[in-house]
This record gives sequence, structure tokens and C-alpha cells, in this order.
Amino acid sequence: MADVDAQQSESMELIAHTFRLLGDVQRLGILHCLQSGEQTVGEIAAQTGASPSNVSKHLATLRASGLVGRRQAGNWAYFEITAPFIFDLCDIVCSGARERLERERASLPTR
Repeated sequence: MADVDAQQSESMELIAHTFRLLGDVQRLGILHCLQSGEQTVGEIAAQTGASPSNVSKHLATLRASGLVGRRQAGNWAYFEITAPFIFDLCDIVCSGARERLERERASLPTR
């Protein structure tokens, strides 16, 4: 029984770690950029408005967690999503947020 509890605890810690990673606006922006395919740090920085060093820092964190992979081609490093379930999760959260906003707007008095 203790083994099950230890496994559950380890799984929950991994899940919590993933949610903490996704709780950062910059990392969400980077993941959004990578949704269309692999990109370089410079391309991601241009799209997000973040500095290349900031993008690199977040990509390193995402890579260490297995959410993003890196491919070297000559002098260029290309990054891509290695955990596509992230987009399913984001779609679920976005749908829930939209529904909540619609309910809140519907409950506001009209003028």
C-alpha cells in the first residue's frame, strides 16, 4: 500500500510541476509560437516581444521538463513541442474560461 501512495505522490508532484510551468505567461507565449512548428530563439523572441535571453531561459526550463525539444542544424538551434498533450490541455482551459466569461456577461444587467 505504501508503494501505491509513493507512486501517487510522485505522479501528483509531476503533474503539479507541469501546471507550474504552464502558469507563466512567457512560457505560454513560447508554447503558442511553437504550436505552428519548430522555430529558433530569434523567431520566438520576435513574435513574443521578449528578449532572446529571456526566451532561451524559458526554453531551457521547458526542455528540462520534456515539453520542448531542440534540434541543431549548423549554427541554428530549432525548438519544437515534444508533448503535444499541452495543446489539448490549453484548449480545455480556454474553453472553460470562455464559458465562464459568457456566463458572467449574461448575468450582467443590460442597459
